[in-house]
Amino acid sequence: MRLVLLGPPGAGKGTQAELLSDKLGVPHISTGNLFRANIDQQTPLGREAQKYLDAGNLVPSDVTNRMVESRIAEPDAANGFVLDGYPRTVDQAEALEKMLKESSRELDAVVSIVVPEDVVVARMLGRGRADDNEGVIRNRLRVYREETEPLLDHYDGTVVAVDGVGEVDEVNERILRALGR
Repeated sequence: MRLVLLGPPGAGKGTQAELLSDKLGVPHISTGNLFRANIDQQTPLGREAQKYLDAGNLVPSDVTNRMVESRIAEPDAANGFVLDGYPRTVDQAEALEKMLKESSRELDAVVSIVVPEDVVVARMLGRGRADDNEGVIRNRLRVYREETEPLLDHYDGTVVAVDGVGEVDEVNERILRALGR
């Protein structure tokens, strides 16, 4: 099963991606983990990404797309994957579609984890991270609404919306039910 998880920062995408990966027997592919792995292994893409990060800039979509393309081509992703943190924009979604089409594959579903903004803010403030203050969190949510939320329209027809409020296992059960599992 090939899935994309969408939802605002703090919606629980990473947690749910790990659980879904285990239950579906497919890899959890997170852009954060991809960046770290490529940088740690000093791959050409990792060195390229590091230049942007060192300058305090976002890694351009082109570099991210190439990392994802390389990762989904690995043998363990042949039967599917759970993408977390990618795509973030419509052009990344179009790049992903092109990658999949070239190997005669397509997404099975896009899971939108729906969590009210105030709940997300409370969750993120509760994590106690230094960069998680209310102003920064609300800015991240604004960026999500502007850049990532348009993917819900882009993927119209394949989006499965799931209530992301509740215990981790409850939310996971809702996702699996919504996927017909």
